[in-house]
Amino acid sequence: MSAPRIVRACAAALGVSCVAVAALWLPACGGDETKPPVTAANANDAGPPATVGQGNAAAVPIEHANMSGAAKDAYDRGYKAFQSGDLLGARQAFTDATRKDSNSAPSHYALGTVLDRLGDAAGAQQEYRAAFTAKPDYEPAIGAYALSLATGGHTGEADTFLTDKQQKFPNSAAITTYLAEVKSRAGNSGDAQRLAQAALAMNPDFKPAMVVIAHDHYRARRIELANYALTAILDGFGELSPARDKDNPDAHLLRGLIEKELGLRAAAMADFDAARAKRTDMVEALIQSGVMKLEAGNMLEATPLLENAVHYAPNSPLAHLNLGDAYRLGGRVADAKKEFDTALAMDSSLAVAHYDLGLLYLFSPSFPGASASDQIATAIRELGTYKTMRGGHGTPGSNDDIDELLTRANAKQAEQKASTASAAPAAPPPAAAGNANPSAGDAGAKK
Repeated sequence: MSAPRIVRACAAALGVSCVAVAALWLPACGGDETKPPVTAANANDAGPPATVGQGNAAAVPIEHANMSGAAKDAYDRGYKAFQSGDLLGARQAFTDATRKDSNSAPSHYALGTVLDRLGDAAGAQQEYRAAFTAKPDYEPAIGAYALSLATGGHTGEADTFLTDKQQKFPNSAAITTYLAEVKSRAGNSGDAQRLAQAALAMNPDFKPAMVVIAHDHYRARRIELANYALTAILDGFGELSPARDKDNPDAHLLRGLIEKELGLRAAAMADFDAARAKRTDMVEALIQSGVMKLEAGNMLEATPLLENAVHYAPNSPLAHLNLGDAYRLGGRVADAKKEFDTALAMDSSLAVAHYDLGLLYLFSPSFPGASASDQIATAIRELGTYKTMRGGHGTPGSNDDIDELLTRANAKQAEQKASTASAAPAAPPPAAAGNANPSAGDAGAKK
């Protein structure tokens, strides 16, 4: 699609003027730009946020419609537990709600969102199916099921499922939007934009479709158009075109990621904070805010944010990785190691966890259960593992100090060896020839 046609399509989809979009168009806005690199400091910047799974599952809704009294009480307990980050408590309560009312679609859906966060994709999908079996047009469960499939690598299956649902419910803006999101994740930007626009034709005020348009532009590296779509959602363009949803947490999160990528740190932090204010369970916003505070040296404010990220996404290796970094900077050596080990157990390909372990062993004054020589040897091993995993030259554009760290660690090891050698007792002088008596010497040693 040519540049002017993309401008007109974006404007038409969002219900704003083509002139305003055209003012933001730059020839460099193509789909072939290089994606932002994943850096050693923060491995979360590789792409746009997921909407289901990977720690960003949908929030549990407050729904009591057609729910029996006993099921409602159990649902309320589950909602309260979820809001406090107690996923195990939420799972138990929502399970009770489904048992007390097996036809409660909201209860099955809520249980599915909790299971998704706990890493039980199969269990989550089963609950989503139960929700839209009980209520065939229950859109949240239909979308969550499809996005859970896509997150698990079954994008084609998700596409087929949603296409069938769209044929059964052709006037559903939500199902059409979910299908647009799946198309976008599969790299089919043209169909993603077309479907999102179709959803807005059904319901011109349907905010999720606007967010999908922005997400898709971001995925395709059309940053200016993504920013334009986000401005239309969050800020508007004056009295004639007011903000469509100024508190939309997904839009704030996505704009924060773009701003961070562009080096606009204050603006990015403000958007991450706005996303968290609206969705306290939004893990990506918690992680991004926490990491930025760590980078600014504010470990005290960063740590509770990252702890909350782990509460809401206990199966997310990146949540554990970044919490480990907060504990490392706070001098909590054992806690930091536990988080790094957990992250690696979940994702053994996470090279940056070895980098962080190397820093932990290299710079901690002491390490529980390890001698000074073992500590530095482990630091060298972990840093070396990171360097091997990341490749010989590192990620282009990243601030990678691995060679400097290895040089420092090896020098520290050499100093330790030299110090040990100088502190060793001098060898005794050789015995006189006339007094040589190996047997007597052995006997003395045994005494």
